Amino acid sequence: MQLFFLLHICLASNAQEVTGRVLDKESNQPICFATVYFNGTFIGTSTDDKGYFQLNVKKSSEMPITISAIGYYSHNEHNYSDSIPLVIRLQPKIYELKDATVSAESLERKRRRYLRLFKEEFLGTTTNAEKCEILNEEDITFNYYSDKDTVKAFTSKPLVVVNRALGYKINYYLDKFEYYKKDGATFFTGNMIFEEDLSVAADGKQAFKHRRQASYNGSRMHFFRVLWFEGLEASAFRIRNTDYTLLSTPEIVQMDKSFNKFLEYSGKLLISYENSRSLIEFINSPVYFDKTGFFNPGIKWSGKMALQRVADWLPYEYKPSDPVSESSVEL
Repeated sequence: MQLFFLLHICLASNAQEVTGRVLDKESNQPICFATVYFNGTFIGTSTDDKGYFQLNVKKSSEMPITISAIGYYSHNEHNYSDSIPLVIRLQPKIYELKDATVSAESLERKRRRYLRLFKEEFLGTTTNAEKCEILNEEDITFNYYSDKDTVKAFTSKPLVVVNRALGYKINYYLDKFEYYKKDGATFFTGNMIFEEDLSVAADGKQAFKHRRQASYNGSRMHFFRVLWFEGLEASAFRIRNTDYTLLSTPEIVQMDKSFNKFLEYSGKLLISYENSRSLIEFINSPVYFDKTGFFNPGIKWSGKMALQRVADWLPYEYKPSDPVSESSVEL
């Protein structure tokens, strides 16, 4: 199974508090109650009734600012400072789905089948996924007749996901979802904000802690954090090329004059972690990453890491409980 998905990253900024306004790209009218946040974190705010916002970026100034709103495609702003207000124009979502109305019994069956497929590909099929629920799955629409070889999902509202395995509530702004029947590959892109840590007010905090650690070990977040802290050789990760030659950190990680780090290699890389195996192919190279585990778009994943979907993702504020797993990470 193959997985393509996009995460949006930017290079470092020195901003402390960013202000700005969010407008409709076509009408130039303000968009109220848009969400302005850092993708994959708890950090965010909303625009007021005139589209204005201010966001403290002191702890996350290396990440892009993401702006999402109901009925619009998300925008990721890479260039910002505390001295120049932003003006963000969002593109409205327009779907032509004349055949998407479910009325006949056959379409109801098809919707149930597509919805089951969507949840398997979007949430995953791990144990954690079994304890996840999309609270507003009625907002998901599919292409029932067009593009017979591809299942597409659409939603104008954020998907509200309750993860009772890891103890999080998430708002996911889906921009695109496609499942290709012929080769079983999935592509989805979007942005999410962790809205609530359910473990704070719940019993069984130790169980949440254990499951979060298990999800973290061997994950993409774990992998990039290890690369950042130059702990590859001392970790359980092993990187090899297609000739099965063991590679060292300096052979795959480059650093520029501003101390930004990039993953770069001319071929495919085999990643092993304990008994799990993954393969990465570079679509765009080099791939920027930072100490939190963020990384730029440009990688196609297969194997164990590709099986980790939304149900297994952790916020970038996460700090592992096992000191052996990671050096200290501060956002």
